[in-house]
Amino acid sequence: MSESINIEYTKIAEIKGPLMIVDGITQASFDELVEIETPDGEKRLGRVLEVGHGKAIVQVFEGTTGLAIVGTKAKFIGKTMQMPVSPEVLGRVFDGLGRPNDGLPEPIADKFLDVNGEPMNPEQREYPTSFIQTGVSVIDGMLTLVRGQKLPIFSGSGMPHNILAAQIARQASVVGTKEDFAVVFAAIGVQYSEAQYFKRSLEESGALRRSVLFLNLADDPAIERIITPRVALTVAEYLAFDLGMHVLAILTDMTNYSEALREISAAREEVPGRKGYPGYLYTDLANIYERAGRLKGKNGSVTQVPILSMPADDITHPIPDLTGYITEGQMVLGRDLFRKGIYPSVNVLMSLSRLMKDGIGEGKTRSDHSEVANQLYDAYSRSQEVRALAEIVGRAGLTGIDLKYLDTGDMFENNFLKQNLDENRSLEETLSRAWDILSALPESELTKIKDKHIKQHYRHRNQQQSTNVEVAAAVSSSNAT
Repeated sequence: MSESINIEYTKIAEIKGPLMIVDGITQASFDELVEIETPDGEKRLGRVLEVGHGKAIVQVFEGTTGLAIVGTKAKFIGKTMQMPVSPEVLGRVFDGLGRPNDGLPEPIADKFLDVNGEPMNPEQREYPTSFIQTGVSVIDGMLTLVRGQKLPIFSGSGMPHNILAAQIARQASVVGTKEDFAVVFAAIGVQYSEAQYFKRSLEESGALRRSVLFLNLADDPAIERIITPRVALTVAEYLAFDLGMHVLAILTDMTNYSEALREISAAREEVPGRKGYPGYLYTDLANIYERAGRLKGKNGSVTQVPILSMPADDITHPIPDLTGYITEGQMVLGRDLFRKGIYPSVNVLMSLSRLMKDGIGEGKTRSDHSEVANQLYDAYSRSQEVRALAEIVGRAGLTGIDLKYLDTGDMFENNFLKQNLDENRSLEETLSRAWDILSALPESELTKIKDKHIKQHYRHRNQQQSTNVEVAAAVSSSNAT
């Protein structure tokens, strides 16, 4: 690191957008922290983006509004930005730069960690194979989240991605073990009402005591958004690899992060790439997403669920497009399902979890899990084809088996996919609902499930009818009471 500890410069050459250019630099280093002081004593933080020819370009976290070229001082303090960490961060709420935002004093630090993190040695990475239960049927049953995985949610404007994120944060757990589990939640450029919803949601459910919140609001300077995910992941890595906890890191909204990156790139007059985003967008996103995983010899893990809203619902937009290359699958929220009032409105035919096969099955979830998921995909895909055909020829032109698939698609959306905002389903209930749907089809159609599992779980019509009678009797008895 440079030895430019506490060297102060007063020659501010230019202020442009979120950047400040300091002249006469003799010693400075890339990513070095800079303390900026205005003539009236106000202090702001920044970091060095570029050094050369006696100049340093400084990114000001709190923005450059109100700064003047004359009278402003820049003190280069000889270290990178660090986050103080200790077990006391659990249950706390911070702003986008890692400063307490809950009215409590700063937690006593056990150590200070560079927010840029340390690269994981690929040879030391451990392959993710352990199931995380979210209580959301479509995720647990068909898009299974595995410890150490990065599984993004692709959404659109006005869609309930933040509600789904809060539900996952409340309900996520490692089933069947006594291992510690924590949630690190980073809200990037969100509205005040959304930030309060996240905070209230975790407080009321009691999940806040095992969570750490970082809230960067929409009216905060955009430059803070560059730091927020890095600060959050620094805490996640500490909880995972120093304290041995299994950490779920939820980052919403990565589109706001990327917009801030584009703003800095434009201010630096860099050659723009696709849609004006910098050419290094892929590398920058990879630096964040690759901070998920498990390490050999370490008990903990960092699992990431980044959330990004696709402009104009365009999945080919640079942000979701590049994210898809880096991460292990994606959950895509469908506008058509959202308009039907179905929550969570996950379009399973456009979604996948590439590590699901390694986290489910005998000894992990249930032996029939993989086959049931494959059969559900097949049945729902067929039902969508039949729906399209029915719009042309009408229901009267469909065959008997086509009508069964049509009903199966409706059952899938209303009984499996759809659930309440606070409904926490066990994996057993999720798979039971899946078998209810598949049992509406003839056994001969279940080509992706082994015979032994069909014999064990398939509900014949008379079984279903007796179950329905029992349920109806219980309901009428309850009403009479």
